[in-house]
Amino acid sequence: MALDPRLLAVLACPVDKGPLYYLGDDGGLYNPRLRRRYLVRDGIPVMLPDEAETVAEGEAAALDARIAAGELPPTFVA
Repeated sequence: MALDPRLLAVLACPVDKGPLYYLGDDGGLYNPRLRRRYLVRDGIPVMLPDEAETVAEGEAAALDARIAAGELPPTFVA
């Protein structure tokens, strides 16, 4: 179940307040600036900083390349 686009349009990282990149419910929401991922559980984004996961360097590089290619749009434009 994909997140509602209206919800995505207002989601920001709770730490740096910048936009996130939605990777699907299985992938969560990615912050390339901090290389952190917020999971989505039962269709609800878990936006607690203590529960965010650090993304490994190789995976972060792949995600950053997808962002640069325009494959992943930000949740909002700052």
